[in-house]
Amino acid sequence: MKKLLFSTVLICLTLLLSVGSAQAFEASKLGVHILSINELDDAKKLVTPELISPENDVLGVNTEKNDEVWNYVTIPLTLDDVTSKKELEWQLFFDKARQLKVIPIVRLATEYSPENKSWLVPNKKQIINQINFLSKLNWPTEKRYIIAYNEVNHASEWGGRVDPEGYSNVLKFASSWAHTEEKNFVVLPAAMDLSAPNSQNTLEAFNYLNQMYNLDPEIFSYIDIWNSHSYPNPGFISSPTSYGKNSMRGFQYELNYLKYKTGNDYQVMITETGWKGTLSNSRWLESYYSYSIQHIWSDDRVIAVTPFLLKGSPGPFSNFSFYDENEQPTAQYSAYQNAMRKVDS
Repeated sequence: MKKLLFSTVLICLTLLLSVGSAQAFEASKLGVHILSINELDDAKKLVTPELISPENDVLGVNTEKNDEVWNYVTIPLTLDDVTSKKELEWQLFFDKARQLKVIPIVRLATEYSPENKSWLVPNKKQIINQINFLSKLNWPTEKRYIIAYNEVNHASEWGGRVDPEGYSNVLKFASSWAHTEEKNFVVLPAAMDLSAPNSQNTLEAFNYLNQMYNLDPEIFSYIDIWNSHSYPNPGFISSPTSYGKNSMRGFQYELNYLKYKTGNDYQVMITETGWKGTLSNSRWLESYYSYSIQHIWSDDRVIAVTPFLLKGSPGPFSNFSFYDENEQPTAQYSAYQNAMRKVDS
């Protein structure tokens, strides 16, 4: 009966979603997800496409435009990064981010365990060390955005277990510690995999969130901004015109859920999104990105969008990558850039 009631409520909430009419869009919302602090130059180059060919840009339009716009990158900080040697490297990354006008969204991560084929669950000491490490750095912006880990409704992301109670405790501790630092940290939760089913190794996203809420009705008060992985599922290849919690509009379902549970209106950062490039959809990618920019990411509640992934080739993410294994731009790259040019033109 409870499942039926929740399903009915969720269906009603979807009726409140906007129809997706085109709205004014701020180019500064756009960014990209990176994996290394050495990728910043290429990230900025991707998200600030030249509006005019360099040989014809006698008025300096490209330079003027690039000087005005700040963009976002999402980047992981692992336990291996939290060392005195890496502290200097990360400070140089932040210094360059300030120079290039890039706002970092730092996702806390642990280390991968080959034994149980999962990312380890952080202990309190590790959480403190990560936040203290970030506190020491001179950030490029006043607000310091941090994400408390990743897709925890997958056992492979949380010590081999699906554990809403354990993650809730980690989220509360990480958020409380970050806010006591008085460094203007802005805390985002781990994004849910919105396409995950109820299974031995995964838990459906809203089922997971419900369990967190039932354990502590105040759990979402520890969050400053929502974090979403809104992908075009199934298969990462669906049209952006689709609706559903596993579509590009997934974040809207999450925000309406939060509104229903808490009465509060949350803003959101979409820190992962994008298409799996295939031979059959490569010609559609530009129109997919254009539609998303004009009709989905233009939602006033969206602060940032960082499609996944700048450099994921070779490897399991090569079909999502904006660069191939030879450091050459892929079809994803040109599609995303051309869509952004239409925003600026």
